Amino acid sequence: MPLLLLIRHGENDYVKTGKMAGRIPGVHLNEKGQKQAQALGEALKDIPLKAVYSSPLERAMETANPIAESHKLKIQQEPDLMDTNVGKWQGRSWKVLRLTKTWKIVQNAPSRFRFPNGESFPETQLRIVNVLERVIQTHKKPQDVIAVVFHADPIKLAVSHFLGLPLDHFQRLGCDTGSLTMLHVGESGAHLVKLNQRPPFDFLPKAKQK
Repeated sequence: MPLLLLIRHGENDYVKTGKMAGRIPGVHLNEKGQKQAQALGEALKDIPLKAVYSSPLERAMETANPIAESHKLKIQQEPDLMDTNVGKWQGRSWKVLRLTKTWKIVQNAPSRFRFPNGESFPETQLRIVNVLERVIQTHKKPQDVIAVVFHADPIKLAVSHFLGLPLDHFQRLGCDTGSLTMLHVGESGAHLVKLNQRPPFDFLPKAKQK
């Protein structure tokens, strides 16, 4: 079964200013995010990727582009890899949201929370896991390496699922912009190889000594 490279998109101005982008269209990588995307493309250029999947949101596609271009692969857009539908919280400031009574639920019992006019965390997790299971079934060979570019909470929810962690613990995981989390998924279970790693990566093939 394949090795999944779960990659969070690079920085954008919503991340930089502490606002919840959600599914707002037109959220592009800022200068730092563009550099992060280029660094990922450079760091992964010698990895034998079989496919690149991405959330269709601009910040994810712009991060996936350098990775796909370095391997001459076409990005396969997956609508179900989109960020969580945060409903009325979209565009709001984290600082303001932390003052609400529901914030403790989000942090301590997210399985009990639904975003106003949006998704619940269990719904997001199921949506993401279904996509990744389709990817796994498409690329079954042990040597297959697949890049999947999407968003922070969905990545952490996916890791929680494959490792058998309670959903209420997923907030304890880290997932920075421009980071890579690596999962090896087999028929008998999954193994977390890397979590929240930034380039350069130490799993690259070593240069031959002259």
